[in-house]
Amino acid sequence: MLLLLLGIVFLHVAALVLLFVSTITSVWTTGNIGTSDLWLNCTSAVGGPRCDPASAGEWIQAVQAVMILSIIFSCISLILFFCQLFTLQKGGRFFLTGIFQILAGLFVMCGGIIYTVMSPNWVPETESFGYSYILAWVAFPLALISGVIYVILRKRE
Repeated sequence: MLLLLLGIVFLHVAALVLLFVSTITSVWTTGNIGTSDLWLNCTSAVGGPRCDPASAGEWIQAVQAVMILSIIFSCISLILFFCQLFTLQKGGRFFLTGIFQILAGLFVMCGGIIYTVMSPNWVPETESFGYSYILAWVAFPLALISGVIYVILRKRE
């Protein structure tokens, strides 16, 4: 049982780290002239690198919001797991922890879908998706799987 709990915590922490990295780093799209992310658009101009705030409209703010919500819900889920681990009765399920983690995964999915659909209007065709975008999509199934495991998991002695 201890190995199972350690595995679940490792999966949860891995998803949380991926969420943090994908939200903070500035490589959602990359190209020859620069990179862009949820917060800044950086170009390597002749006079030196230049970064402007990402203000492409409401859709980028929606992506920012759901990515931040996914981090918050995943952190709350991890805290709830440790609280329920010590207070839940034998045989009880970690429903609340699982629901928060599943919601975190769904928020990441929403952010990735919005960015995928709306970025062609904002990002030149010569640029491609960067590693932050890919990390967000990798964090989605990890968060969803860990949430489902939490819902299925029963507390043992």
